[in-house]
Amino acid sequence: MNTAMSSPSRRSSARLQDASLLNGPMLLLRSIRGLRTNQSLIWLATVPLALLGLGIFTFSARAEVGLSDLTGTQAATFLADNLWLFVATILVIFMNAGFAMVEAGMCRQKNAVNILAKNLFVFALAVTAYWVIGYSLMYGGSVVDGWLYFQGLFVDPDPSSALECAAAGETGCLVPAVDFLFQAAFAGTAATIVSGLVAERVKFGEFVVFSLVLTAFIYPIAGSWQWNGGWLSELGFIDFAGSSIVHSVGGWAGLVGAMLLGPRIGKFVNGKAQAMPGHNMAIATLGALVLWIGWYGFNPGSELAMDQYVAYVAVTTTLAAAGGAIAATVVSTITSGKPDLTMIINGILAGLVSITAGCGNMTFAGSWLAGAAGGVIVVFAVSALDAAGIDDPVGAFSVHGVCGVWGTVVIGLWGVDGMDPGAAGIGLLNGGGLSQFLIQALGAAAYGLWTVITCWIAWSVIGGFFGGIRVSESEEIQGLDVGEHGMEAYPDFASS
Repeated sequence: MNTAMSSPSRRSSARLQDASLLNGPMLLLRSIRGLRTNQSLIWLATVPLALLGLGIFTFSARAEVGLSDLTGTQAATFLADNLWLFVATILVIFMNAGFAMVEAGMCRQKNAVNILAKNLFVFALAVTAYWVIGYSLMYGGSVVDGWLYFQGLFVDPDPSSALECAAAGETGCLVPAVDFLFQAAFAGTAATIVSGLVAERVKFGEFVVFSLVLTAFIYPIAGSWQWNGGWLSELGFIDFAGSSIVHSVGGWAGLVGAMLLGPRIGKFVNGKAQAMPGHNMAIATLGALVLWIGWYGFNPGSELAMDQYVAYVAVTTTLAAAGGAIAATVVSTITSGKPDLTMIINGILAGLVSITAGCGNMTFAGSWLAGAAGGVIVVFAVSALDAAGIDDPVGAFSVHGVCGVWGTVVIGLWGVDGMDPGAAGIGLLNGGGLSQFLIQALGAAAYGLWTVITCWIAWSVIGGFFGGIRVSESEEIQGLDVGEHGMEAYPDFASS
């Protein structure tokens, strides 16, 4: 009797490593428990289909106010405005590299890692604090009319209002995400300025805590007074891109910290300031150029739209920086006998800070003059701070604090009403009377007073809670790189 021999069943005994590129993925899926049947694989295949359907549903839900509802011109304007602000944001964020290089280069090599760490980490802190509550305090709904605003924690990314704005034919309709990112970069700048004033002697952890307080509460509350229609805005105060709101706030905050910390060991001998040269002026010079380039995001980006005035603001910014560099070089040469590179760097930055408030309210000639005056001011401000016994290792208060105030009040001296040719003068010296000058002075004073009081409280509480904000004497002599971070910036070279 012939018995039919049934062929043995071929189980999936093939090894994965022997599988081809085509059948390997299927073999891998079948090796997972629960996915060994064709029915299981069919159910698995429905997952991407379900996700696709969910995405289409979400898109349909938002399609009521989508780009498709805009005309070609409206859509192009909407996209150009948001793209420009995104590019400007990247430029402002890149300024953190400039600040890091200027500060590290102008300080001693034994503290380079500490300065770089602070400048790098502070932006992460600023973005986080500003995302959680700072943006809401600065641009939220009114709580105390003109003085305090709040919308709730975290940022609402819903773009519907921006699309509705664009559909109405308006310009500068920004989606919340890009607007938040731009504003967060400004908050980070304010905190970074503090780093230079307290360099080479502040504890890293205590600086971190202060930066969180500054960017979460102190800076955004003050910023709302002008940029969210607060009481200063209602008075007619002008601060286009933040000479007071960003730079002087950062300068005053750092000054309070520097005063509480006291000078570095060896800075003053018998009441006379001693030179403590930076270790790498090439890096400091590169940092100044990075900051100059980044300022084209800072000032032109504050137009908040891609329109005919962006280039105008870029030119006023450039002329002020040039005026500041020239004036600081001339004055430092006269006072010290030779051109001082640190003063050329600070002159450029002083000119940029001096035009930040008025970059949309200055003629080209007025911009150069404002920057040149800032370059002169910064040279004498550095000397005045030394005479007062306040140690500012990189001249940060002279640049951002003093010139921030100057950049605010100069609008009241020879500012004009807008960027159009033939705009009427609003300053004391060009036919505008005393009113605008007094408003600008009031605003600058308000930001100084607010920042000094709140930051004095913040620094004092932090110091009391953590046992002081200054490193030990031995750690300062050794260098904060080893004491605070356990590493050196230049381990192959002997520290001097």
